[in-house]
Amino acid sequence: MHPIPIMPQPSNQEIKEQDQHPLVFDASVLRHQLHIPSQFIWPDEEKACLDEPELQVPFIDLGGFLSGDPLAAAEASRLVGEACQKHGFFLVVNHGIQQQLISDAHLYMDHFFALPLSHKQRAQRMPGEHCGYASSFTGRFSSKLPWKETLSFQYSARNNSPTLVKDYLCDKMGKEFHQFGNVYQDYCEAMSNLSLGIMELLGMSLGVGRAYFREFFEENSSIMRLNYYPPCQKPDLTLGTGPHCDPTSLTILHQDQVGGLQVCVDNEWHSIKPVFNAFVVNVGDTFMVMSLS
Repeated sequence: MHPIPIMPQPSNQEIKEQDQHPLVFDASVLRHQLHIPSQFIWPDEEKACLDEPELQVPFIDLGGFLSGDPLAAAEASRLVGEACQKHGFFLVVNHGIQQQLISDAHLYMDHFFALPLSHKQRAQRMPGEHCGYASSFTGRFSSKLPWKETLSFQYSARNNSPTLVKDYLCDKMGKEFHQFGNVYQDYCEAMSNLSLGIMELLGMSLGVGRAYFREFFEENSSIMRLNYYPPCQKPDLTLGTGPHCDPTSLTILHQDQVGGLQVCVDNEWHSIKPVFNAFVVNVGDTFMVMSLS
């Protein structure tokens, strides 16, 4: 346990002066403060409820599908199709991703976000860019800011980009991030392969065959994003991430054991509890448009 300093409540004048200065989201400081800057306070009607009912999502076992069992593939595609017709969310297990790789990805993510702010800012995301480090979105919005940090980088499955992730991270953060880059290069490749398998199941469920979407996305480009939600002294006032839709074709998410993921289905919010050996998969807006008949 680390002692948490008790910070005195600021006066209204101090709050006003603080809000007038450029806002910097430094998690190492803000995580201890009892006063949350007003930019992070969300309206009551948009705040999360902690006791939302759990969403009933299918656990899809990919073991038989990956081993070439046609009956298992047919059953997996049926479950995927049913989930997509209901809400577009499902969990995959026995997905073939090594447990050590998943653990390493979490470990190196923790190492990165534990760095001093000035170190993380070596990879600062520039305006208009999709990749890099972002401490909340203080440069983009002035209110309803998310209580989070992110590190994003691009992955490409094309043959001419075999070390894109590793090269980017080492270029931004320094050669000492070589192993960091190796871990996420391997992780992104594993996610790319998993996504192509899921695309096969989606093709089967839509009646266009296994190869249809796999071939279309074979040389895919994607964004890998590490999300960190620092501790907050007043978590009931803010949100880690606000309501949004994923514009992508497919999102594959691995949760830690803290929880907090909620999805809106039929105008009602539901929680998806974390399962460490499973990935949460959801169909994005792009694929929804592609699959319209």
